[in-house]
Amino acid sequence: MSRISDTDPALAHRLTRRGMLGVAAGASAAALLGAAGAPAAAAPGTGTAASAAGRGRPVLPPGRLGIQLYSLRDKVSTLGFAPVFAELEKYGYDEVEFAGYTQGSAGPITLARLRRLARDHGLTPIGSHVGHYSDDPNAYTFAQNLTKVLDDAQALGLKHIGTASGPFRYGSTVDAWKRAAEEFNTYGAAARARGMKFYQHNHSDEFGFASDDPTVRLYDVLLAETDPDLVFLEMDIFWAYAGRFRFSRRPDGTAAPFEPLDYVLRQPHRYPLFHVKDGVSDPSDPFGYRMVDVGDGDIDYRRFLSAVTRLRGERLAHHWQAEHDNPAESFTFARKSSAHLHSLREKC
Repeated sequence: MSRISDTDPALAHRLTRRGMLGVAAGASAAALLGAAGAPAAAAPGTGTAASAAGRGRPVLPPGRLGIQLYSLRDKVSTLGFAPVFAELEKYGYDEVEFAGYTQGSAGPITLARLRRLARDHGLTPIGSHVGHYSDDPNAYTFAQNLTKVLDDAQALGLKHIGTASGPFRYGSTVDAWKRAAEEFNTYGAAARARGMKFYQHNHSDEFGFASDDPTVRLYDVLLAETDPDLVFLEMDIFWAYAGRFRFSRRPDGTAAPFEPLDYVLRQPHRYPLFHVKDGVSDPSDPFGYRMVDVGDGDIDYRRFLSAVTRLRGERLAHHWQAEHDNPAESFTFARKSSAHLHSLREKC
């Protein structure tokens, strides 16, 4: 993790204090990884089925494989939730994460019916993405309609409710992110009062640098300024590695490397959810990777999942959601992703 600039000692103190609880876990994880502590973006080919070699226990914990339904939005809008859930049940999924509760042309559906459909197909609704804010006062966002957002999440029985919006509402300065973090703390407190966890899902821009202090990584501001008991993170692993590709140097060209996995190992309790999304390394791409189906890329998910789930007390503490932003064929993506993740075994 990059260091917070000495020009903001209060921020540095908060980040250090909140990271202390993760020091022991991080040290244990470092010992666990040992010589395998190379970058998690593996050599080409190791993200394929070949990485399943080994006779150890499954890397994927039982009952913890989900899918972000955004990946299946074409099927939901044409077929409806029931046929989609039936397919996911056949593919061995345990959970679903929503990206909206409507079916498009497939017709309206009530939240009660949606919850029953998931249950009938052995699927647990685990979370949902909702916008952070809008200029429309009636928009379905946390900022404009927090009570309605939480009411709906509670009706679905969700344990997590979050946003895929970056904390850019007020800009990209340190103070702007502090202000957004306070809003996130407010949403987190309201969610906790309902028995849920509020979370933020990253893209790559969160790992960039503050516009008023290029020594400060914005993601570090988010971690430092949000209450770890109120605000949680859903790491999109693909976008985190894209962020590493884009922002491994500060604007002045000085090196600022970071390892996405290290964020998790330092504070595993802050990451109840993950997006498992794969990519083929491509330095000519602006993000450093071309997105592909899980198992067809170069991100070493055996190593990543093992590092997290082998921490003491953490095996069943996280939920792994397969995702592809634009799959060539969404049911094929869902089937292949489940088969690959279920095939992974820890090294003996």
